[in-house]
Amino acid sequence: MANYKKFGPEDLAFIRSVVPDKDRVITPENMQEEYSHDELSGDSIYPDVVVRVTSTEEVSKIMKYAYENNIVVTPRGAGTGLVGACVPREKGIMIDTTLMNHFLELDEENLTLTLEPGVLLMEIAPYVEEKGFFYPPDPGEKSATIGGNISTNAGGMRAVKYGVTRDFVRGLEVVLPDGTVMELGGKVVKNSSGYDLKDLIIGSEGTLGIVTKAILRLLPLPKKTISLLIPFPTLKKAIDTVPLIVKSNAAPTAIEFMESEVISDAEEYLGKQFPDHQGNAYLLLKFDGNTTEEVEQEYDSTAKLCLEQGALDVLISDTEDRDETIWKTRGALLEAIKASTSEMDEVDIVVPRSHINDLVEYSHELAKEYNIRLKSFGHAGDGNLHIYILRDELSEDDWKKKLNEVMDKLYAKGRELRGQVSGEHGIGFAKKQYLNESLPPVSMELMRKIKQAFDPKNLLNPDKVCEL
Repeated sequence: MANYKKFGPEDLAFIRSVVPDKDRVITPENMQEEYSHDELSGDSIYPDVVVRVTSTEEVSKIMKYAYENNIVVTPRGAGTGLVGACVPREKGIMIDTTLMNHFLELDEENLTLTLEPGVLLMEIAPYVEEKGFFYPPDPGEKSATIGGNISTNAGGMRAVKYGVTRDFVRGLEVVLPDGTVMELGGKVVKNSSGYDLKDLIIGSEGTLGIVTKAILRLLPLPKKTISLLIPFPTLKKAIDTVPLIVKSNAAPTAIEFMESEVISDAEEYLGKQFPDHQGNAYLLLKFDGNTTEEVEQEYDSTAKLCLEQGALDVLISDTEDRDETIWKTRGALLEAIKASTSEMDEVDIVVPRSHINDLVEYSHELAKEYNIRLKSFGHAGDGNLHIYILRDELSEDDWKKKLNEVMDKLYAKGRELRGQVSGEHGIGFAKKQYLNESLPPVSMELMRKIKQAFDPKNLLNPDKVCEL
């Protein structure tokens, strides 16, 4: 472990000189409990101080001071992560970027949006759509900040057609661990000018630098969207249909899968009935385009294909009310599962599309073997599966034992199926062990060297992703 300086009164005095607004410097006696953990992590560790920054200059000054004085810094957005990436394991300074929440420029000629990292994902769509533009990345947690999305390279439901957050970041302003402010990328559409440092920052979970500004790529807003809800008698039939849909001429925006038992959890959580109960498993597809005819042509061939593959029905959601009911259910699955148990943990393994059913079936076998509840749903279009392991009434010892053994076996199965540890939630602290087991030593060593190059003192979000 590095020889970090213990945060003291003189350090607090410096921070107060940079941020004189008392309400933006939070000390332990006034610190909210939420700063000690993220949305799911079992860790609960408080920082020595939380600084709610409002400018790049403040971030730079604090980072420069922390670097010179060997003080650990943990960046944090909305705290919606699921792997402990914003938990201050070495205490020190926490930099909260949620007040850096301004839209800075919408460039209609270059189709870009420049904004600060604290802007919430849920705020971006209405802002750009009012002007006829579209930001495609659509992670399920809409209360996350865009800085958090960039830090984890968040994916979401539209990744199957449009890609993930990385595909829509044109440029970044980043504060490095020593306080240096760098601009990476920009408004250019393509760039072959040396190593792409911007792409190294994206997905680095706040371990290489702190994002203080982002330039996002936009698209023209599709004028029409239609969803299909397709019940199947079994999950296998549903999942086996997905590669056929992807290979067809249709280009769905999203291909999600849900099992009936998870839908029941969402119904209870929302207090609303799901519009169909025929199937044991469902595919939920969305199509978009510029005309109703264009969209209908795409979904008509997909509907026929699904019926040929054993679908029980095809329900067309072509009104805003129907669409909202279906997608609200999909969006509530995580919270519904969480509300049904006392504690839980999660894996978001990503596998080749053709192996989703193998992994789900294996999770069912583990649930029986260990007499523990496992719930799952996910992105069928890109092979990203979310499996939740539920504690219910298990004792602390039984829970830890079963959780570790079930998780070990799930990740081993993921490796066997030629998958990866995380599709979109990242590694943080919670999944480091599994990243080490899944990647060859040379890959881990290169990651450590990259971390060393950016952060030689290991001060920025240490203990996350890979160890120095």
